[in-house]
Formats: sequence, C-alpha cells, structure tokens
Amino acid sequence: FIDECAEAAGKDPYAFRHHLLSHSPRHQKVLALAAEKAGWETPTPDGLGRGIALVESFGSIVAEVAEVELQDGQVHVRRVTCAVDCGFALNPDTVKAQIESAVIYGLTAALYGEITIKAGRVQQSNFPDYEMIKLAQAPNIEVHIIESGIEHLGGIGEPGTPPIAPAVANAVYALTGKRVRELPIRL
Repeated sequence: FIDECAEAAGKDPYAFRHHLLSHSPRHQKVLALAAEKAGWETPTPDGLGRGIALVESFGSIVAEVAEVELQDGQVHVRRVTCAVDCGFALNPDTVKAQIESAVIYGLTAALYGEITIKAGRVQQSNFPDYEMIKLAQAPNIEVHIIESGIEHLGGIGEPGTPPIAPAVANAVYALTGKRVRELPIRL
C-alpha cells in the first residue's frame, strides 16, 4: 500500500518511505542502508523488478530490497538485500543466519504457502507435499547490520520474515505493472 501511495504522489517508493520516516532516524538509517547496498538509485536491468519494504517487529527494524525476474511465467527472486537494527548484535553471524532463514521462510509463504482442502481434508500432510524454497531456488541474500546500542535490544528470530512478501510484491509490480493482492503470488 505504501508503494501505491508513493505512486499516487508521484514519488519513488524508497524516497517516499524515507520522507515519511523523518521523525524516526533509526528506521531511516535501516531503510537507507538497504537501499544503498541494493543499488536502489541505479537503473534496474531489463527483465528485473526491484521492490522495497520496511518493518519493525520484536523491537528490531528490518528493511529488505528484493530483485525478481519471471522464469516460465513464475516469479523468481534473484537477490534480497537486508538491513537490520536489532540494537546490539552479540553474535553477528547468528543475526545474519536468522535473517537469511527468515527470508527463506517468508519467501516460501509468499510464493508457495497455500493449504488446499479436498473433500474436507487438508491435502498437505507435511513437508513432502508442502512446497518450500529449495537451495536451487534460493536468492543471493545479503545482510547488513546496524549497531544502535544495547538500549535498543530487539529480537532476531522472526523480524526478517514480515518485509519479504511486500518487497517481492512491490518488485513484481515494478516488473509487470500488476499489483499483488494475495498470497501465494500467482501471475
């Protein structure tokens, strides 16, 4: 929805968000780092769409930029650039691993997360028949950590999940001109 507001205002989605966050310097810093590291200001190559999203959850702030392409009519996420401020990263490797796994978990929901019912029964019993992102489908994920201090301690298990679906949906719109209104994403 924020991208739709930005479009109605004639503004770039990143610049629009950055302006809205003018009274939230931590949020601005996370958003700016993700955009910078993703090369937001550079033109997107033909056949790619780029989308951005920012979420605060569990006391942590995460921004993600997704780059998508279409392969055989299906959305393929090539790259995800993340910036996270969880206050103090006691173990940066753990922060990166948690964000990476959260992105994969969120992408699974965004692209495949559907439970179907047939004759009153759920068709997916477990992982063998519930499609998930596989290693060959996984995007390149970059994680950049901002240290804002121990007084801003936040969680790191889940905060990387909420921004990925909106970032991908915004990238799909940038690529195809079609808004995503429900998950899983189908074109």
